[in-house]
Amino acid sequence: MSGLRPEEFAVYAKLVRDLTGITLDSGKEYLIETRLEPMVRELSLKGFSDLYYRIKADSTGALARKVIDRITTQETSFFRDSSPFDMLKFKIIPDLIDARRKTLPAGAKIPLRIWSAACSTGQEVYSILISLKEVLRDLSGYSIRLLATDISDSAIAHASRGVYQSGEIMRGMPADLLARYFASDGGSYKVKDEIRAYASFKRWNLFDDFSAFGRFDIVFCRNVAIYFSDEDKRRLFERIGRVMENDGALIVGSTESLLGSSQSLEAKRHLRSVYYQKKGV
Repeated sequence: MSGLRPEEFAVYAKLVRDLTGITLDSGKEYLIETRLEPMVRELSLKGFSDLYYRIKADSTGALARKVIDRITTQETSFFRDSSPFDMLKFKIIPDLIDARRKTLPAGAKIPLRIWSAACSTGQEVYSILISLKEVLRDLSGYSIRLLATDISDSAIAHASRGVYQSGEIMRGMPADLLARYFASDGGSYKVKDEIRAYASFKRWNLFDDFSAFGRFDIVFCRNVAIYFSDEDKRRLFERIGRVMENDGALIVGSTESLLGSSQSLEAKRHLRSVYYQKKGV
């Protein structure tokens, strides 16, 4: 099969942008070729043009979802970059709990609403929940709900199952936490129900309206906006700001910055990490 022609790359770049928000600049032809060529072969098509027309003609959307699964990067690990989770345990959570206690009646459960946007295969989700359990210990005095979303069907299914192979577990999961929060399941490890129960999973495109999700105390949106155009990035973070509680916190990737991407959020530093809050908090 011949390689991707320039005119084919142009239409695929628009398709990927429309489906995922990911901007593919010139030089990313290899990404289309390596990730979508298997679809061409599986469908016994002649080339990328035939695949494109087949995708556009598929009224079920199944082929478009396959494109999303193959194009989106699902590279992740447990406690990725580590410092955001230390910041969560020792700065963000204590501050939020102190603030909530001042406004709630004695004995009331303290609500914590968290959103893991672009959660991929779930390692971030369970890293957050394990961090909460480690720092709070007894969760009975809290009303914790974590919403996990991702654009990929296969990623969100993997995350919801909460089952990981040894190779996945070895990427970031300390042995003591593995023993406490996972059950061995043959050659794999399953997140224990006491942790899994706090999370709900939903397939969602960040370019769709998410205002109906309600408001969040903490939002993790890491290492996804780096693939968006500057304008799309600005719109995304402005919309995220609108669903954050007034004293809520946004955590982005360690190499990301909202400088020039948000007029309503400002950076706050804690040790080696940065998080964002609404201006004036």
